[in-house]
Amino acid sequence: MMFRFVVLCLTLMVSAAHAEIHGLETPPDYYFVAFPVATGHTVAGRLSVPVTEREKKPAVVIVHGSGGVDSRGPAYAQKLNELGIATLEIDMWSARSMSGGLDRPKHVKNTLPDAKAAFRYLASRPEIDANRIGLMGFSWGGVVGMLTASGQVAGFESVAALYPVCWGYNEVPGYEFRQVAVKEVLLISGTRDQYDRPDDCESLVSSLPEPDRERVTEVSLVGATHAFDRAGQPAEFFDPYAFRGKGGEVRIEHDVTATKRSLYEVGQFFKRTLTQRTLPLNDRDG
Repeated sequence: MMFRFVVLCLTLMVSAAHAEIHGLETPPDYYFVAFPVATGHTVAGRLSVPVTEREKKPAVVIVHGSGGVDSRGPAYAQKLNELGIATLEIDMWSARSMSGGLDRPKHVKNTLPDAKAAFRYLASRPEIDANRIGLMGFSWGGVVGMLTASGQVAGFESVAALYPVCWGYNEVPGYEFRQVAVKEVLLISGTRDQYDRPDDCESLVSSLPEPDRERVTEVSLVGATHAFDRAGQPAEFFDPYAFRGKGGEVRIEHDVTATKRSLYEVGQFFKRTLTQRTLPLNDRDG
């Protein structure tokens, strides 16, 4: 736990420096927070609230992958904070005394209560607009996002799921994705992701009924691996869910171009779905 706290503190200092370098007039207000989960444990996280004229800010819960908290969460938090959107990066593994990788819960569904609790916590904050809360996640967190978008977690306005292992939905019991229960979904994957075939995410979206399909934006990044936006050297690890459930060694490589595109897509997606409101048809001019 102490190691992760030090990592979060270092991340906080780096993020503040990054804000100054990129010319933000005022860095976000940062808070280290903790909140109870219905399953009995307590989840900690970092809440970043941009300083804007808006009294109540929209917010996004950021859910990490199997490896735990790393460089991805702060990078997307920075992008969203620049757009006036608060972020809550949660740490699900420390709450369970787990180290990540294969030392993780047996099922992603076991961590859905964490997402529910994060929503309730944000909704209780006076500076957060409870009607404009989104969720995004990487890999494991992306699966949390997909299950949230299908209606298994209520309250979220929109969801961005990054490389969420598309082959498993509607194949593995309990992991259904047959409807879209949120305003919009953004699904980002890479064509070299070794969990899926290159067309698995596209096929999943195509399987939805047309009204639901129209609410999903699917972005396929050519040449990108799983976790393409994770900074650092290339890495390999075993995962039993890789290669469409056959298991095997997965290679991940940081792709600067794909990361920039993903940051842009995620930023514009939440800017549109959380900060801009469209009038009902009967209230529009003409």
